[in-house]
Amino acid sequence: MTYSPALTRVEKGSLCSGCGLCEGIAEGSIRMQSRAPGFLRPEQSEPIVPIQEEKIRECCPGLKVEPWCGGKDDGVHPYWGPIRDSMTGFAVDETIRFRCSSGGAISALAMHALETSRVEQVLHIGPDPKAPLGNVTILSRSAEEILEGAGSRYAPSSPLQDVEKLLDAGVPTLFIGKPCDVSALRRLGRIDPRVDEVFPIKLSFFCGGVPSHQGARNIVASMGLDHETVAQFDFRGNGWPGPTVARDMDGRHAEMEYEESWGRYLSNEVQFRCKICPDPVGGVADIACADAWYGGESGYPQFAEAEGRSLILARSKVGRRLLQDATMAGYLVVQNLDPREIDLMQPAQARRKRLIAARMAACRLANRPVPDTRNLQVATAARQASIGALAREFLGTVRRIIQGRI
Repeated sequence: MTYSPALTRVEKGSLCSGCGLCEGIAEGSIRMQSRAPGFLRPEQSEPIVPIQEEKIRECCPGLKVEPWCGGKDDGVHPYWGPIRDSMTGFAVDETIRFRCSSGGAISALAMHALETSRVEQVLHIGPDPKAPLGNVTILSRSAEEILEGAGSRYAPSSPLQDVEKLLDAGVPTLFIGKPCDVSALRRLGRIDPRVDEVFPIKLSFFCGGVPSHQGARNIVASMGLDHETVAQFDFRGNGWPGPTVARDMDGRHAEMEYEESWGRYLSNEVQFRCKICPDPVGGVADIACADAWYGGESGYPQFAEAEGRSLILARSKVGRRLLQDATMAGYLVVQNLDPREIDLMQPAQARRKRLIAARMAACRLANRPVPDTRNLQVATAARQASIGALAREFLGTVRRIIQGRI
């Protein structure tokens, strides 16, 4: 069987983000399967036709990342992307604010869009009832269903694995996904005009990277539980940031602070594609949200429990209108934010963007493919890093490649 040249290139560079687009357009010839240590990866079982290969080649976020619109004078920041409106805020409904990640802004926006008939359903990710450490794709048609699946899910997900079926169905759908998922959807819209008709609103969030399933299993093991008997697993939420909580089938309950669960366990299991991501901030979404962390005396964000607060960046006319209408309708409370303050809320994202150029240079030296990152200000961000930091990152990536750790 002839394998997809595009997917072969993705495999060679460890560039798969797990979005599921290739499965979604391949009509059964490709399936996303879990591969050790627990990432979702495409498995091709039959040849694919030329039009499917073209779509994968042009839309896969492991190969091409949708460029940011505009330039520096148009409100495009080298770290934070296109910005029409920069806000902090939270959901007016206290249950949404408490239950969801940060201040519940994404959930409140989705509920407003659904309840005002902008869309008929919301496509998002939620916990897998059969395997609570994992994720499933959900189509919600009510605020209650959105809330049931809300919250951060630091595990692999493939929200685009049924994209062709959704396009064929033609039901107006709000999409919530990782930045790479939205990039793939935007690029598919260049080829298929149905995309913007079926998905008129695309929301995303700042992404720290996708950990493998092993990350969650390690957390559960450290809690003294067996991951095979876990009945419920919340990565965070029910507070801000909220604890990581596991409950097993015997009713045993264990918790871990977010700073430890992410910093000690999950961040160590992030896939390589995320470490060279040129747009982890949802720069091509209509609106991107994140945690609007408060800074401590050291200048680094504090993770002490507080009332949730979201960073909200409207990036398009569609996003600006949705944000304004949701605020006017009483779904959100917002206030303006100077974009320079985002550096203090999200310093890890700023640092990562500065160092991506060095990491990709190391890959090129080793003859490993990297994504097309044109018009994403990778070089501009790198110029704001020190020579020493770039050199250390370059050499560290070379060493990891030699050791086979990528």
